[in-house]
Amino acid sequence: MRSSTPKVLHDLCGAPMVLWPVRAALAAGAGRVVVVDSPARALEQVLPEGVELAVQPQPDGTGGAVAAALAQLDAGGAPVQGTVLVLSGDVPLLGAATIDGLAQAHAQSGAAATIVTSFLEDASGYGRVVRDSAGNVLRVVETKKAGDASEAELQINEVNAGIYAFDAAALREALPRLSAENAQRELYLPQALDVLRADGKTVAAHVLDDPAAMLGVNDRVALADVRKLAQRAINERHMRAGVGIVDPDATIIELDVQIGQDTTIEPFTTIRGATKIGAGCTIRNSYLIDCVLENGVSVGPFAYLRPGTVLRERSKVGTFVELKNSDLGAGAKVPHLSYIGDADVGEGSNLGAATITANYDGQKKHRTTIGKRVRGGVDTSFVAPVTVGDDAYTAAGSVVTDDVPPGALAVARAKQRNVEDYAERRDASLHSEET
Repeated sequence: MRSSTPKVLHDLCGAPMVLWPVRAALAAGAGRVVVVDSPARALEQVLPEGVELAVQPQPDGTGGAVAAALAQLDAGGAPVQGTVLVLSGDVPLLGAATIDGLAQAHAQSGAAATIVTSFLEDASGYGRVVRDSAGNVLRVVETKKAGDASEAELQINEVNAGIYAFDAAALREALPRLSAENAQRELYLPQALDVLRADGKTVAAHVLDDPAAMLGVNDRVALADVRKLAQRAINERHMRAGVGIVDPDATIIELDVQIGQDTTIEPFTTIRGATKIGAGCTIRNSYLIDCVLENGVSVGPFAYLRPGTVLRERSKVGTFVELKNSDLGAGAKVPHLSYIGDADVGEGSNLGAATITANYDGQKKHRTTIGKRVRGGVDTSFVAPVTVGDDAYTAAGSVVTDDVPPGALAVARAKQRNVEDYAERRDASLHSEET
């Protein structure tokens, strides 16, 4: 990845890559989920409650990682029994249905291990799956360097996806017998399949219908490819739930966003974080992050809603408006060219163009409170902390520094003074300087 950030912590549509298989495993009904990390424990901070962390003391390969996970599963009681699934933190598109399908297929097969496979037109770089006459897995042939596989084996287009189901007892017996006698001096988990076969046990295969589900990420190019597929799946999920996305290819919606029915998302909109949008809203070419929109809200175009923003029912945020940590009341409007930060705006209020809440005094942030049915004139600045009462007005061009009583008109601007003949005198002065 050419990055100081661990690979599986790179973002994928709003969640670290590692959380995609973790969430899928939980959704599939896994009794326990263990994530294997290095001694630095960089993944610990992002794991959901209840997900366990196992530390792999040294980077000795996939076999060493699974051994660390099994030790965690066995710790503090009787050795774990039943099926152990092994997923990869850099294979994020494997969904809950696929994981559940693997678990069921393994249980029905009676095999000691079941590997996930897929058929690819171009199998370059993948381990090839060699089957016996009964259709069980005979071996997995690696193809990382010349001579690893024969010409006949290279013609096989069934590949190992790196996803496994093991009988826990069989896995526990096989792991101590893995050998690091290879160029990388690492313990490879696929060697456990050879150990099981040598013991006379069966290794079965479970074929994926969708090869995209096994796509792994090893660099930023692959991450971008996976992100396109993940984003498409997110957008399709919303559309099938009744959300109108005009151009899915021009819309970014992160994993945890919630959107109600009959909301329309127009092109070039980005919705991030834990944003919640109600029903019947319209979002036009805007950027939203960690905000809440109730039913019937209209946003944009070119609006920026920052964390902590709440738009109440039927409120409107228009063109080139930025809101931050503010609550816009039901039916309230900020139509255009304004910044509203750290403010509470009452229902039915309408703030004119170029309205600014000056919320920062150089040391602390302060809130602005604007009541119900307030009519703010264009180019009004509210210098917080300040309160504007219900049904009040502000004159255009005002800088409001004192509280405004309910129903009052605040005029807070310098008196206009016209300098007669200014242009003529200025020209004469410039002419005099030139001569």
